[in-house]
Amino acid sequence: MLYFSDLLQYSDVFLSGLKTTVELTVLTTILGVVLGTVCATVRQYGNRASQRVVSVYVELIRNTPFIVQLFFIFFGLPAIGVMLSPWEASMIALTINLGAYSTEIIRAGLASISKGQIEAAKVLGLNFRQTLTRVIFVPAFEKIYPALTSQCIIVMLGSAVISQISVQDLTYAANLVQSRNFRAFESYLVTALMYLGLSILLRFAFNALGKRLFAYRTSH
Repeated sequence: MLYFSDLLQYSDVFLSGLKTTVELTVLTTILGVVLGTVCATVRQYGNRASQRVVSVYVELIRNTPFIVQLFFIFFGLPAIGVMLSPWEASMIALTINLGAYSTEIIRAGLASISKGQIEAAKVLGLNFRQTLTRVIFVPAFEKIYPALTSQCIIVMLGSAVISQISVQDLTYAANLVQSRNFRAFESYLVTALMYLGLSILLRFAFNALGKRLFAYRTSH
């Protein structure tokens, strides 16, 4: 027999976990995309030395498990005197992880912009910063926006492992509730549905944002 009613008294625990997950998702999405944009720009247009630094960072993060990165930041950095709270460590780990993956996605968008457009911008007297912001970024992001959206959602779902360092997110809430009432099936089913709902809402939010950002493209 399933007793979902046994979970009602823990609704505040689930809501608190959901709030933490949403906060981390919003913050790390913004920071991760900004980091990815900077790294992608350096890797596409920077000098050889800076390109190598970014390349090492990307390959290091993409080829190691996220939980190892998280443990390194939370348990490893204190060995050299860098003390971080579980929330801070999670925020940094998620940002670095999303930054690495989004770097390659965004770089693909930057590489899709023809050299002719860049040369035309130079002829018009635009400097490099103006060329990036007025000529390159908007069409580049439009092309890779669906892939970037999916990657942000994947990182949000992957954030479930931060409960391993006692961040009180949604997964932490499920573990806590099932340890108290022994309703593991009900607890994890509700948690899975909440993650599903969060993924759907996040995709709707990204789609709405994309329509506003790229509205000028469809109006012509």
